[in-house]
Amino acid sequence: MSTGFFKVPKAKNEPVKSYTPNSPERKLVLEQYKNMFNSYTKVSMYINGIDVQSKNSKPINPPHDHKKVVGEYYLAEKKHVKDAIESSLNAKANWESMSWENRSAIFLRAAELIAGPYRHIINAATMIGQSKTIHQAEIDAACELIDFLRFNVEYVTQMYENQPDSDSDSWNRVEYRPLEGFVYAVTPFNFTAIAANLPACMAMLGNVVVWKPSDSQIYSSKVIIDIFKEAGLPGGVINAVFGDPEMITEIVMDNSNFAGIHFTGSTNIFKTFWKKIGLNIEKYKTYPKIVGETGGKDFIVAHKSANYKEVATAIVRGAFEFQGQKCSAASRAYISKTIWNDVEKFLLEELKTISIGSPENLENFVTSVIHEASFDKIVNYIENAKKDSSCKIIAGGNADKSVGYFVEPTVILTDDPKYITMREEIFGPVITIYLFDDDKFEEALSLVDQTSEYALTGAILAKDRNVIERATKILKHSAGNFYVNDKPTGAVVGRQPFGGARGSGTNDKAGSMLNLLRWVSPRLIKETFVTPKDYRYPFLDKD
Repeated sequence: MSTGFFKVPKAKNEPVKSYTPNSPERKLVLEQYKNMFNSYTKVSMYINGIDVQSKNSKPINPPHDHKKVVGEYYLAEKKHVKDAIESSLNAKANWESMSWENRSAIFLRAAELIAGPYRHIINAATMIGQSKTIHQAEIDAACELIDFLRFNVEYVTQMYENQPDSDSDSWNRVEYRPLEGFVYAVTPFNFTAIAANLPACMAMLGNVVVWKPSDSQIYSSKVIIDIFKEAGLPGGVINAVFGDPEMITEIVMDNSNFAGIHFTGSTNIFKTFWKKIGLNIEKYKTYPKIVGETGGKDFIVAHKSANYKEVATAIVRGAFEFQGQKCSAASRAYISKTIWNDVEKFLLEELKTISIGSPENLENFVTSVIHEASFDKIVNYIENAKKDSSCKIIAGGNADKSVGYFVEPTVILTDDPKYITMREEIFGPVITIYLFDDDKFEEALSLVDQTSEYALTGAILAKDRNVIERATKILKHSAGNFYVNDKPTGAVVGRQPFGGARGSGTNDKAGSMLNLLRWVSPRLIKETFVTPKDYRYPFLDKD
């Protein structure tokens, strides 16, 4: 039992290391990369605090060198999924009764382990397994994950402190109880931080979790598990199972104790989860919480008053960092014809300076996409654009998967604002640009709003303040995160809570208290100090 109102360390954003030549962090991460790349790692499932292997496994191949095998991971059978559920339920009573400050201490310790001895390990694992440059790995696997853990602990304490008023007659208290049952975390390949945060943020509130990471992120998932173990997370609180997502999900959602899902991934998969929960609703003890951050078709709008260099830089960084494999990546742009010539010239000059290759070479800005299926999908969009009379590829357009799944940063210019690459999520280094007449700016904004099913991120670049205000109002439902004079990516925990609506998810804003509120079930306790002994109210008195 707590004997005080404890203050947690004030959350602060972890500084991003530069990895400049001859810096100690650069030397350390490259040594770790080489050591891990030339080793063989077996990644076990993690159930009830124990490493679990099965009869079946799959190799782990770096996307930028797909013939290389750096390890293997073990595939769950039905019994493993059932064991994970049972383990979580068995751990629930002790975990949810643990004082909040002791639960918080585990995750604060995990944050400091990542900031210190595990930083180069989790970054190197992300570079190898997900083909991130060191800069992308640093801001994701290290800094964003540290920020999630620190800030979520602070948000938990703020939430618990949020109490109703009381008076001399009664004392009103709210308990922020964990959900009844277990919760399910399904995480994507593209952010190590998201993979860790989805199960962790639910667990720190007293929930117990079955976690299904993406098959393409399991290499760095092992590091996450190692960190949680060293931080002191009790067995059974977070259980990791790998393999067939349909089989795992079927067993999870067929259980009466299923209490919620925390998901980041594709829109179509999230819709199937929602349908499955609806069909199973009679089985559950309570209505499951459904939280998802899904796809995006994120936009840049450049008004004639925008600076052409700023527009081009927003395109390069927004569209091509991590090969466009971000839900928030810029993948369509609407640019004023007045500034286009300058934007195009500077954009093409900048793209010529970009080098492509292995993340081990820190001079490379672009590496490979995640796997062959993604490569083939992206190339198909590019090849179709080459054949379409409404399109012109003005940069890139080439791809090679002989060694790694490399796709050049590609810019498509179209005169059809409803062309398929203006509508559909590609999830690769491809952006499509449509030019509009200066006097049709508001028509362009309408196209932004109506062309895509998604509403995750977007950006307006302009110097005219009236234009900025107008765009902000017209596009109020077009993006959950809206950027003024910046690229539409790069949300920072504690500063820009992240999430979108429409086909982009439930907009529950990861990196804020709003998300944490979804993983509790509040109970109001009213304690009356002097209990009435007569049912009669004064209005019943006779005149």
